Amino acid sequence: MTKLDVGGEIVSPPRRRLRVSPRTAWIVVAPFAVWAAARLAGADGAVPLGGVGVALMTGTPYVAATSLLAVAIARAARRTAVIVVAVAASVLLAAVVLPRAAGSAPPVTGPPLRILTVNLFFGAGDAATVVDLVRRLRPDVLTTQELTHEAVEALDAAGVARLLPYRHLEDGPGPSGSGIYARHPLSAAPDFVREGGHHMPRARLALPSGPPVEIVDVHTLAPLNAPYTAQWEADLAALPAASPGVVRVLAGDFNASLDHAALRAVLGRGYADAADATGDGLTATWPANRWFPPLITIDHVLYDQRASAVRTGVHRVAGSDHLAFYAELRLPGRI
Repeated sequence: MTKLDVGGEIVSPPRRRLRVSPRTAWIVVAPFAVWAAARLAGADGAVPLGGVGVALMTGTPYVAATSLLAVAIARAARRTAVIVVAVAASVLLAAVVLPRAAGSAPPVTGPPLRILTVNLFFGAGDAATVVDLVRRLRPDVLTTQELTHEAVEALDAAGVARLLPYRHLEDGPGPSGSGIYARHPLSAAPDFVREGGHHMPRARLALPSGPPVEIVDVHTLAPLNAPYTAQWEADLAALPAASPGVVRVLAGDFNASLDHAALRAVLGRGYADAADATGDGLTATWPANRWFPPLITIDHVLYDQRASAVRTGVHRVAGSDHLAFYAELRLPGRI
């Protein structure tokens, strides 16, 4: 039997690579480049479409993640210019988003200050849940937004006064009311909200030890249209700057994310964002209690940069369209 040698060469068929036309690549990449430029320039409030630009800018974390797809499409076009633009846009977007998940709080070892803030959605937020959170988390301060007269009664019936016996309330109908509850004595300070806006009470908190602390209960108007957007910007601009004589904390529903220039301007006046500092800056707080998870981060605790944030978290409250936000701070030993 004769053994036969089989000659020849085994050749694999060439792998087909995705090819995209340069025109298509530019169509895909251009919106990401424009978005990155608008975010860096703080142009969200300048878009002449009422509140559309402001609303769109809250989606920046999602745009940053999707920009990787634009990079892949640009590479498939095999054109240097479109690849460079796609990569630059993706890097710039990542640079403004990713630090929120990393944490950056410097250590401060002074006395603690625990803050819980919750928007009660026209007073419909479940009072028993809120009081249970107060019992478990033991905040020194609870700030509430959309606090109606009925919500005040419900919180009292649930036992909030036994846990937080001091209060400075400016409750009102619909979304207009707000109120501060505290474990330690409060001294009311003048409200600073403009005519037509929500109440934003503030008060001096007398802690057993540590520096003087002032709490501002923030609830800006939602930037739903052009007039409301102007009021929203004015509300944020009116928030007091950090002050040498007191440790000031701004806590509540800002209706703004860290991608809005107006909120970054507030931070620029001497504040840090608690969630951003602890690495929870991408945790969304609104809308809550839907069939889908919360999408955007508009509830914040901003604190004097001389303090530090050591722990943050979010909690469901039945009946509310916001998650409650909790922050544990450390105050400076002296100011």
